[in-house]
Amino acid sequence: MRHPDQDAQLDLDPNAGKGPAALELQDDLEGDTLREECGVFGIYGHPDAAAITALGLHALQHRGQEAAGIVSYDGSRFHSERRLGLVGDTFSRREVIDRLPGSVAVGHVRYSTTGATILRNVQPLFAELNAGGLAVAHNGNLTNGLTLRRELVRHGAMMQSTTDTEVILHLVARSKRARFIERYIDALREIEGAYALVSLTNKKLVGARDPRGIRPLVLGELDGCPILTSETCALDIIGARFVRDIEPGEVIVFDENGQDIHKPFPPMAPRPCIFEYIYFSRPDSIVHGRSVYEVRKAFGAQLARESHVPIDVVVPVPDSGVPAAVGYSQHSGVPFELGIIRNHYVGRTFIQPTQAIRESGVRMKHSANRAAIEGKRIILIDDSLVRGTTSKKIVRMMRDAGAKEVHFRLASPPILYPDYYGIDLPDRGGLLAATHSLEEMREIIGADSLAFLSIDGMYRAMGEPGRDPANPKFSDHCFTGAYPTHLTDQTQTEQQPRQLSLLAEAS
Repeated sequence: MRHPDQDAQLDLDPNAGKGPAALELQDDLEGDTLREECGVFGIYGHPDAAAITALGLHALQHRGQEAAGIVSYDGSRFHSERRLGLVGDTFSRREVIDRLPGSVAVGHVRYSTTGATILRNVQPLFAELNAGGLAVAHNGNLTNGLTLRRELVRHGAMMQSTTDTEVILHLVARSKRARFIERYIDALREIEGAYALVSLTNKKLVGARDPRGIRPLVLGELDGCPILTSETCALDIIGARFVRDIEPGEVIVFDENGQDIHKPFPPMAPRPCIFEYIYFSRPDSIVHGRSVYEVRKAFGAQLARESHVPIDVVVPVPDSGVPAAVGYSQHSGVPFELGIIRNHYVGRTFIQPTQAIRESGVRMKHSANRAAIEGKRIILIDDSLVRGTTSKKIVRMMRDAGAKEVHFRLASPPILYPDYYGIDLPDRGGLLAATHSLEEMREIIGADSLAFLSIDGMYRAMGEPGRDPANPKFSDHCFTGAYPTHLTDQTQTEQQPRQLSLLAEAS
C-alpha cells in the first residue's frame, strides 16, 4: 500500500511537471556533481548587521543556491526575509536590507537535503518560545531527525516545515530547564548527526558544532564584533579577521556580557568531513588550518604519483578539477591546458526538452577547446565521480574535438556509500562505483584509462601517514562505509520518507 507521505513527496517535488526528457537532461548536466550542503553566517553587535550578513552569504553561495534568508533583531522586534533563489536575487537590494534593522543577524544559504525546496523550509527558521524568539540556521543533517519528529508529533507538536532543523526548535521549546542556554544544550543532547548551528535570540548569538566536528564553523571578528560562519572566505569578503575554528562539541554564546563557552559533550576524536577539502569549501578558504587550494593541489600530485601514464597535456574538468589538475601538472611536468571552457551562465530556465538540445546538453555547460587538445594524448582531472553521465559526455566531447587519447583521473577515491550528513548523494544503486568494476566504469565513460585517488593516498596528501582504520582522522564514510555517528533513522523498521508534509503550496 502506498504511504500517504509518498504522495506528498510527489506534490512537493521540485521536478514535478517536468517531462522525462527534461529530467534526463538535468541528470546529464548535473549527474556527476556532488550537491552542495548549506552555509551559515551570524554577527553580533554591528550596526550594519544585515548588510554584512548578506555579503557573507554571497561568499557562501557555492554551498547552496536554492534559497537564502536573513533574520535580524533590532532590540525590540525580529525581522525576517527568506526567499527562493540566489542571494543576489533578493539581498543586493537596499530596500530589502532596510527591512532588516538591528545590530544582530543570522543568515543561511540552502541546498535542500531534507524537505522540499519551498518557502516554508527556507532558513533561518523562527519560533516564538516561552523565553522569546529563536531563529536557527543549520548546516548539516540530523540522522535521527525523522525519528525525533515522529515522537514530537505524537506528543502534540505541530510542524510548519518539512526540514529536520525544525526539530531543534521543538526540542528547545519542550526543555524544562530555566535558562535558555541550558534548554538549547538539552536539545543538542537529543540530536545525532552533523550540525553547525548559528542561532539568534533577543539577547544572544549562539554557535554550536556537532561533537565529531563533521560540519565546519569558524569564529571571526569585525570592528570588535564576533562573527560565526561556515568558511573563512565569508570573513575575507567583509574584511573580517579569522580568530579560530569552533571546536567539535563546543557551544559558544555572545551577548552584552561578552563571550561564554560551553562544552557539554564528552570529548570525542574529531572527524571533520573530507568532502570539505574535495569539493564543498571554496578553494580560497582555510579549513581546520589547511588551505583548501593547497590540499586539492596535493590530491592532484598524489594522483600523478599513483596513476600517471604518458600524455601530452593535463586538462581539468572546470571548475571542480582545476586545483587538482594544477597539482598533477606540477608533479608530472606535463603542461596544464584549459582544454574545456565552462559557460558560467547556463540556467535551467534556458533548457528546453527537445531532442536537439538533449544531444548538445553538456556542450551548453562545457565546450571543447580544440586548439589545446586536437591530436594530443590528454588526461582529464575531476574531483569526484557520482553517476558517470557527465563524465561520459565530456570524454566523447574530447574525442570529437580530436583528442588522440583520453585518460580520466579522479582526485578522490570511488564513492561507494551514501551520505546522511548533508550531502545529497544517491543510494548505492545510483553510485556508479558501487555497482560497477573499474574496468566496467572505464568502458561506460569511454576513456582509454580510468583511475581514482587511493584512500591512503588521500590521507597522505592531507599530511597523514595513511588511513588508520582504528582512528580515521576524517569522516570518509562515502568511501569506506565507516559512519562516524549512529544512523537511527536508517535503522528504524517504520518507513522513513524524506518528505513528510501533505501540503503543497505556491511559494
